[in-house]
Formats: sequence, structure tokens, C-alpha cells
Amino acid sequence: MNPFDDTAGPDFGPADQPGPPPLTMEERAGVLDDLAELEVFRTLLEPTGIKGIVVDCPDCEEEHHVDWALMQANLRQLLEEGQTGRHEPPFDPDPDDYVSWDYASGYADGVAAMAEREEPGGSGRGGRHARED
Repeated sequence: MNPFDDTAGPDFGPADQPGPPPLTMEERAGVLDDLAELEVFRTLLEPTGIKGIVVDCPDCEEEHHVDWALMQANLRQLLEEGQTGRHEPPFDPDPDDYVSWDYASGYADGVAAMAEREEPGGSGRGGRHARED
């Protein structure tokens, strides 16, 4: 290789590692469902003082406290890039300000069930949340 041949361009070493494979249609649908649920959770819980979701991390075996906006950004990044980046956790979070996804889902189900009971002509059945696992 001629060191004065500028047509070859600089050599920066091996190419970057390829990114993760794109999400399947089923995975994308699940993330979109999660985004929709997250918005419901935030709408219902933020006015009560809840700041976000607590997530158990399998990598470090610790709980991560993720505020509403960051959780939404993580899910959107997952949709766009197939993975989420690492983010700085909040400084000294109060665990009482965060709830698990399951708690938020149950809370939303309870609110939906109460609203259904209060509707004229409501069936009185329990509420059904968007996700039926």
C-alpha cells in the first residue's frame, strides 16, 4: 500500500461490530404495547407522586429506578435500534417514588374496573387491561 495514496482513505482498524438484529414484528408489537401501557401508567400514577418504574436488572442483580421519560426513551430506542443504551440512574432515588410494572398494571386494571362499574349500564365485570398474559 502506498502511504501517499489518499484514495484508499485512513485505516481505522476493523469495522465496527454489527448492531443487534432488528426486532421481529412480534417484538415490535410488544414494545408498542409497552409504550401505550406506560403512557396510561404515567397518566394515572404521576399525579399521585409516583416518578417512574422500578426494574430488576438481571445483569447487576439490583433494582433500577427509571423515571417516566427515561423509560419512554428506552422503549423508543429499543424500537429504533433494537437495544437500549446505558443511562445514568437517578441520584439517591426514594424507592417509595417508583412502582413495578406489575403494580402499575394492577393499578390501571383497578381504575378501569371502577370506571366500568360507574358507567351507566356497566356490566359490573372486572376490568381488562391491554395486556393479557
